[in-house]
Amino acid sequence: MIRPALTLALLAAVPLSHAAPDLTTVSERSGFEKTGRFDEVPKLCADFQKAYPKEVKCIEFGRTPEDRPMLALVATRTGALTPQAARKKGLPVTLIQGGIHAGEIDGKDAGFLALREMLANRAAKGALDKQVLLFVPVFNVDGHERFAKWNRPNQRGPVEMGWRTTAQNFNLNRDYMKVDAPEMQAMLALVNAWDPLTYVDLHVTDGAKFQHDVSIQVEPVVSGDPELRKAGLALRTNVIADISKQGSMPQSYYMSFTKTDDPSSGFADGVYDPRYSTGYFQLRNRIGVLVETHSWKDYPTRVRITYNTVISVLEQVAAHGQEWQHLAFQADGRATRLAGSPVPMSYKTTDKTRMVDFQGYAYTRTPSDVSGILMTRYDETKPQVWHVPLRDEVVPDLELTAPGAGYIVPAAQARLVAAKLDQHGITYRVLNQAQGSAPVETFRADKAVFSATSFESHQRLAVEGSWKPEPRPVAKGSLFVPIAQAKARLVMALLEPKAPDSLLAWGLFNNAFERKEYMEEYVAEEVAREQMAKNPVLAAEFKQKVESDPALANNPRARLEFFARRHASWDERLNLYPVMRANVAP
Repeated sequence: MIRPALTLALLAAVPLSHAAPDLTTVSERSGFEKTGRFDEVPKLCADFQKAYPKEVKCIEFGRTPEDRPMLALVATRTGALTPQAARKKGLPVTLIQGGIHAGEIDGKDAGFLALREMLANRAAKGALDKQVLLFVPVFNVDGHERFAKWNRPNQRGPVEMGWRTTAQNFNLNRDYMKVDAPEMQAMLALVNAWDPLTYVDLHVTDGAKFQHDVSIQVEPVVSGDPELRKAGLALRTNVIADISKQGSMPQSYYMSFTKTDDPSSGFADGVYDPRYSTGYFQLRNRIGVLVETHSWKDYPTRVRITYNTVISVLEQVAAHGQEWQHLAFQADGRATRLAGSPVPMSYKTTDKTRMVDFQGYAYTRTPSDVSGILMTRYDETKPQVWHVPLRDEVVPDLELTAPGAGYIVPAAQARLVAAKLDQHGITYRVLNQAQGSAPVETFRADKAVFSATSFESHQRLAVEGSWKPEPRPVAKGSLFVPIAQAKARLVMALLEPKAPDSLLAWGLFNNAFERKEYMEEYVAEEVAREQMAKNPVLAAEFKQKVESDPALANNPRARLEFFARRHASWDERLNLYPVMRANVAP
């Protein structure tokens, strides 16, 4: 373990049994003032494998849009350097990921240091005897090479750093469900191959100035399989205890004020939607850990805290990994039996509040002559305890019942959806014969609202409505996605139309909610008069609606649409979600 007062640069002076110059980073050699360019990652990856050929394997698991290699170091003393060997030995796998936001690069430098110290038996002794470590030094490689000073102006060090987003301007920590970025496609392929029990995502938070230096957030704790939450809570509790002993001041929630720039407003805990890493892995019945060091701590301090956290996680998995892995496999089994059960799709924080003491600094709030708003100014020479509200009661918000058998994706959408299911490692089968009238449930949107602006290259869609029985033809080549599988929660999160990060929500089916065929107004007028002449009941209904509904009465298009919807030419597929639910497997 590293004591808080110990400067990490001193570690470079410790004699190593394996080629010390080759296994140190640019950052370490600079006293943790700088971070290196990406070219040091392939070199270190190869040098670690060369120095420890029985314990380390350097692998390339993808290429970026700018054709840079995506690299991971597999480290273990068990000999299990492949996914097949790890599964055969029943070993828990811990994936440590740095640089998903490449300006927040503490994880790369701390991870290489932790790996070296573990292999030299100076830290986490024995931890690599009981697990496999997958270390991805830089996830967002192209973003890492958009290298400059002040890429993160609210962060103290390193001198230069990479950029938040990829070369295609994707924020990878919004991409776990839609999987647009080639980098994310490669990462999920790595995850599908190795099935890590624990996925640790290393970040640096933005925010105000205060004394606390890191937040450790873990799921499942509130979300996901109820029994697996015991493992998530134990990991979070133990890591917080470990790093607290080393001088850190961690919290278990993201330290962002409820009201922007107002310390007195306090904090609110929550559960992330699955577009984020910490919200995603509980859907797979695995543990996601979000580590957020504080941007206003200097770089040597942040690297030390990240190092301590990485070591603690690996020690905890070594001590409890077999037990937690057993809980995860049991959760897989329970997920196969979710049919007909309520499953939370999103969570909310209640208004229940408790007051907490938070270690901040003295501050003033005065009007700004630049922006004209109240601005907070902190005095870091004057530590101060803030007595502020914390809302940390988190409960399910949107809760949906799982289908009895699964989902049916029509043949027209099969290729699009199959690609997404494959990326997530979800089981499905292709139907080899048609059904003329299948007893399914359909979702017809009562209301469909497109987002006003693009978000992560998508125009998002929100719908209102419910599933209702409606016999529909099912063509040969359609997909059946069973709910009886370990990733049942992930299946629902992708295919339930009202789930926050469903394929529908991300706009993959926007065409189904766009009207494509119209009547000219003069034609619609004639159609309306013909319908009223032939159907006095319809004529009376129209008259009653015009008299009682001003919105209809004052909207010529709506009046004509009243009749168009009742004409044979109306598109009955408009606002019909192109995925069905089945209570009996086809």
